Amino acid sequence: MTSESVQPVSKPSRRAVVAAVGAAGLAVALTACGSDDEASGPSTEQGAADGGATTETGGGSSAEAGAGGAALAKTADIPEGGGKVFGDEKVVVSQPAAGDFKAFSTICTHQNCPMTDLKEDTISCACHGSQFSVLDGSVKKGPATQPLAAQQISVSGDSITLA
Repeated sequence: MTSESVQPVSKPSRRAVVAAVGAAGLAVALTACGSDDEASGPSTEQGAADGGATTETGGGSSAEAGAGGAALAKTADIPEGGGKVFGDEKVVVSQPAAGDFKAFSTICTHQNCPMTDLKEDTISCACHGSQFSVLDGSVKKGPATQPLAAQQISVSGDSITLA
């Protein structure tokens, strides 16, 4: 018989296991949150050619209607000076002034938490307390530092459609 030296098999440290689990969880979260990135990216300004109002895109509004867009609401459903959250579509639609409709993502720009808590003209994130104006998407209270992403909507008659 020969005598081989037996090397003990080292087990991963607790720190390595926690780091691996955290990295896997982060990858899953980023994959889940990233599925709608194309829709939530910044949009370009476009002039309103037909007089219809849609989203704010850095100070302008767009009148481009999306073919096959999802109907969200009637214009009468959106209070002037306030807004309404559409959770399934992850969008909040507001009416800053009579007949002027805007739409923004309900995904917090701090850490991508979905928001549904809307009071008057402020939508709040339950995860870390950030608050945003639904009238222009701006940050009212941090920790978020970036405004809500503008979303495109189309207003035709009394119908508001997600573009």
